[in-house]
Amino acid sequence: MTRISCTPGFYSGTQVGAPGRDGTVRYGQAGKAYASSSVTPRGHDRAVYKEDGAASARDLTRLPGGLPAQCRQPAPQDALATFDRFWATFEENYPFFAAKGIDWHAKGAQARAGITPQTSPDDLQKILVGLLEPLGDAHTALGRKRPGGGYDGVFGGRRPGTAEPTDEVREQAARAVAAQLLGPEQPFGRGLLGVGELPGGIGYLRVSAFDGYVADGPYQDHAAELDKALDLLLAHPGRLNGVVVDLRLNGGGSDELGLRIASRLTDRPFLAYRKVARNDPADPSRFTRPQPSVVRPAVGTTRYTGPVALLTAGSTVSAGETFTQAMAERRPAPVRIGENTQGVFSDIMFKPVSADFVAVLPNEKFLTRSGSTFDGPGIPPNVRTPVFTPEELSQGRDSALTEARRLLAAGSTGAADADGADGADGAAEAAGATGAAVSTAAAGAGPR
Repeated sequence: MTRISCTPGFYSGTQVGAPGRDGTVRYGQAGKAYASSSVTPRGHDRAVYKEDGAASARDLTRLPGGLPAQCRQPAPQDALATFDRFWATFEENYPFFAAKGIDWHAKGAQARAGITPQTSPDDLQKILVGLLEPLGDAHTALGRKRPGGGYDGVFGGRRPGTAEPTDEVREQAARAVAAQLLGPEQPFGRGLLGVGELPGGIGYLRVSAFDGYVADGPYQDHAAELDKALDLLLAHPGRLNGVVVDLRLNGGGSDELGLRIASRLTDRPFLAYRKVARNDPADPSRFTRPQPSVVRPAVGTTRYTGPVALLTAGSTVSAGETFTQAMAERRPAPVRIGENTQGVFSDIMFKPVSADFVAVLPNEKFLTRSGSTFDGPGIPPNVRTPVFTPEELSQGRDSALTEARRLLAAGSTGAADADGADGADGAAEAAGATGAAVSTAAAGAGPR
């Protein structure tokens, strides 16, 4: 919904089971037997919506007077009306026009002037893509309905200078990593997770996504598969001299699964990040109250608190980045090796703008302790190395992994957090947010 339009949402849910004692209703997507989200009432006119696997919730407020008039009548489907809905959807929700130096009003006026009653869907698609391309944002996309149902992605953004890894690159990268492991990597999660051992008592965890670990199932099934990988990695935490978490080919997914990994790598709570969302269609500087996400030490399982190295690249995207941002607040802070991450953090919105087109865009910021974000340029490494370049791959080299091994073996992984601030503040803030005590433990310690 925008000030000028109201169209049906992209997703719909069906109630699963009876309401809980607090009134919570669980919902599942059409055709699924399991629930994946919940709505909990907070009085007569308010509720909280939470998706399983999301690191935060959304506050819902009932509209006074019910649905606006434009929601009770069909939306016009001509090219100009579709364009106006598309433009308004970004105008009222996208948070980064100023940061990217984009004059959305000027670009919109210029593009709109080229639309006539004869503008075809193909021509309109080119116009819409032309507006999205300068954003260089991997969380922006355009989908177009297929004749047989469903949508095809006709455009997906990307930060300039980065590219989607090909299957060939992934295969060559796997061989370069395998050359440094002591034995074959143990796969989990349909191959999206891998656990191995590096020389010198260093554990290796590859995380190629934060979802897709099971073919079809609720969040809990994905979490259980991740736990299997972590249980193997941390079977004997006291014997580990370091852990490498490889995020270089990570396409994103569930932020909560990233926090789940972090909970196995700490003995004290810490603030991961704070999320805000745009909440005023007329004022891009206004956001919701910050909602903190806190990493809490895992209970009843092994944990590791020693030195960690994170491997990142431009193909570290979305949930791969929120995990990287969260881990910057861990103590001791991990050393980040490789390249800047992609630079997209927000959950994404799917907004149908016509019967043919759906717009995809972010509307949130993930804030550091100081209130800054890494949207756009991404999170920089502490140590910059080549990552899966043609030259490296042709020679079977992996400079980032080699450097991580060197630093961990030398005990030289002390790194400033990504926000450039002292970690004590983050731990204290987390304790305040959770009411938890903050304690310290020796490296490698954890419940047996």
